[in-house]
Amino acid sequence: MPDTVTASAADVIELTRALVRCESVTPREAGALQQLERTLSSLGFACERMDFSEAGSDDVANLYARIGTAAPHFCFAGHSDVVPVGDLSSWTIGPFAAELSAGYLFGRGAADMKGAIAAFAEAVARFLARRGADFGGSISFLITGDEEGPAVNGTVKMLKRLAERGETIDACVVGEPTSARRLGDMIKIGRRGSMTVDMVVRGVQGHVAYPERLDNAIHRLSGLIEALVREPIDQGSTHFQPTSLQFTTVDVGNSATNIAPGLAKARFNVRFNDLWNSSKLLAHLEERLQRANAALGGTGTIELKSQVSGESFYTPPGPLTEMVAGAIRDVAGIEPELSTSGGTSDARFICNYCPVLEFGLVGESMHKVDEKSAVADLKALVRIYETVLDRYFPA
Repeated sequence: MPDTVTASAADVIELTRALVRCESVTPREAGALQQLERTLSSLGFACERMDFSEAGSDDVANLYARIGTAAPHFCFAGHSDVVPVGDLSSWTIGPFAAELSAGYLFGRGAADMKGAIAAFAEAVARFLARRGADFGGSISFLITGDEEGPAVNGTVKMLKRLAERGETIDACVVGEPTSARRLGDMIKIGRRGSMTVDMVVRGVQGHVAYPERLDNAIHRLSGLIEALVREPIDQGSTHFQPTSLQFTTVDVGNSATNIAPGLAKARFNVRFNDLWNSSKLLAHLEERLQRANAALGGTGTIELKSQVSGESFYTPPGPLTEMVAGAIRDVAGIEPELSTSGGTSDARFICNYCPVLEFGLVGESMHKVDEKSAVADLKALVRIYETVLDRYFPA
């Protein structure tokens, strides 16, 4: 690795701004990975585009970059794609302008998670500037453009390709915005699983004036919804909060005023803890629904179709957790909470290959209008990640 590499080769503020200016709404790459590849190449990384396609899903661009060939292998993982901006007129500052104001960097992805990617890069640049290429292992970046979407052509396929050619990752930090109110107050060491279920309820269509001749699918559906939500699925587990079931839509499509519908559709999402796997949970929900359906009488039927985006996972506290928590204590002066709350992330795939945790910026503004990160937090995050590298690869 050239001796001329300096920390300024990947300034966290300017790199975050450059990345935010790339309008990489899933599944568009929009130059974000190209920008990161240029930065990492200048630091001596071997960069490889891993672009994947699959029928029925969008083509997705991904980037894998590695410096070093020896073990141990430490990986920084994350995503360059962002969610849509929503109502553009609601933004105080343009979502892709990447402007600095009142000590914050504004823009879509500033928190989730282009700021963390830029912090990865400056942390590695500072580390390499001091230690050189012979630091006693390997560092990689595993960056997908498919985390905010269906996650079909991203991290899961990148990991599979690495495994197929014999590359092993020993530890991984995902830069999701896990901090709740203050940088460093929370690390994620697991996540609940996520399952979406489409439910079709069939009754008997009929004239509203002759209720004895019909089986109103809306009435049946409302009873089934009540059967699912009136009692909790569980009370939580040692490491996880209770499983949550939330209905997200109900659709009938009936424009007539004198017809009771014979078909109604609904969709619900379940965020489940480690008391369940998706198949066991689906069987439990189906049994509850069938019991409730029978109690409603009539001949109505239920059809369920599920899609699982990830099972629950938990990484017991160990050396990686203590290393990151120690770096947070020393740099930010705060004791992080070890949590499994919130949504899911690509750590659900990485956990099958190596110990993994998530740690990054304050996530209060992620996915919101006027998303932002504090400039001071971005700079502190660099120091935390750099400290982790120093301790993972002791001199």
